[in-house]
Amino acid sequence: MPALFGDFASWIVIGLPAFLFVITVVVFFHELGHFLMARACGVAVMAFSIGFGRELVGWTDKKGTRWKISLLPLGGYVRFAGDADVSSRPDEEAMKNADPKERANILHFKPLYQRALVAAAGPLANFILAIAIFAGVFMTTPQPAEPPVIAEVTAGSAAEEAGLRIGDLIRSVGGREIVHYADLQEIVGTNIGKALTVLFVRDGMTLEVQATPRATEITDATGAKRTIGLLGIKDRFEPLGPTAALTRAATTTWSMITQTFDYLARLVVGQASPDQLSGPIGIAKASGDVANIGFMALLRLTALISVAIGFANLLPIPVLDGGHLLYYAFEAVLGRPLGERAQEVGFRLGLAFVLCLMLLATFNDLVRFNLF
Repeated sequence: MPALFGDFASWIVIGLPAFLFVITVVVFFHELGHFLMARACGVAVMAFSIGFGRELVGWTDKKGTRWKISLLPLGGYVRFAGDADVSSRPDEEAMKNADPKERANILHFKPLYQRALVAAAGPLANFILAIAIFAGVFMTTPQPAEPPVIAEVTAGSAAEEAGLRIGDLIRSVGGREIVHYADLQEIVGTNIGKALTVLFVRDGMTLEVQATPRATEITDATGAKRTIGLLGIKDRFEPLGPTAALTRAATTTWSMITQTFDYLARLVVGQASPDQLSGPIGIAKASGDVANIGFMALLRLTALISVAIGFANLLPIPVLDGGHLLYYAFEAVLGRPLGERAQEVGFRLGLAFVLCLMLLATFNDLVRFNLF
């Protein structure tokens, strides 16, 4: 118990501020995306909140938007004119009674494409934030060479067994061209025990060998343990200029999106375990851990969480931004919005699904950190 108390006390001092920093930055930019797009489309914004529940501090701007910080910091919302609640469900009664001047400022009376843009702007802002953070980090700290150049070969590893050496430049693995180090990580990490053809350049000569990634258990940034394939090599590091940093930041963000999509696809068909899902406790723990490493590490975690939040919000689940886009897709096909009853049922099912997902992620965190 004393050790647990000591760890908790340390987390309060370092981890809690780091956690609040990560969540606040990610949520602020997500909601800012919605806000800026709504303003650009002439939609009246009633409230911009970081957190849920009782308002702690706030102010009202000249256009009538209430900016506030609320009690529970696990999220946030932008509430538009005509919304019934923070999930942006339409207030049918208010819209029926709205006069022509009020209708001009209500989101639900805007053209379909504008409503879709407002819904998509939040996740897009998360991806832009991640790219900006990664680019800043890449310009200030040396990054892996691309294409990868081997700087170290672990003794007894699959790479040493295959005959790879320091200085070898990796061109392709398993028939797939390797442009970025993330490409190498992705194909090696997902092909445990499978012999892969590695094409590389050594002293100006193109050679190839067979290498078999070995199963290795790692702990990711959120504290989740997972098994991936490794060859046992490290890439050479080099500084990047602004253009190269921005390009690599974009490809890194895209790679994270595709890897997340791949994980979800494998999860649906039973090829991946749901115990890799992590929730607020995992993020809070990871925030404290990386804050002890340094601010750059905390920024990287912020970018990672920003991509995850942006991707999750694009899932076609009512109550999320992707759910709104799904409803708008039905409206585009049918030529009219879905009925109020259908939207209400979808909202309830979506809310139940999200709550169940949060409970599962929280349970995973409790088990992972021996708190349950």
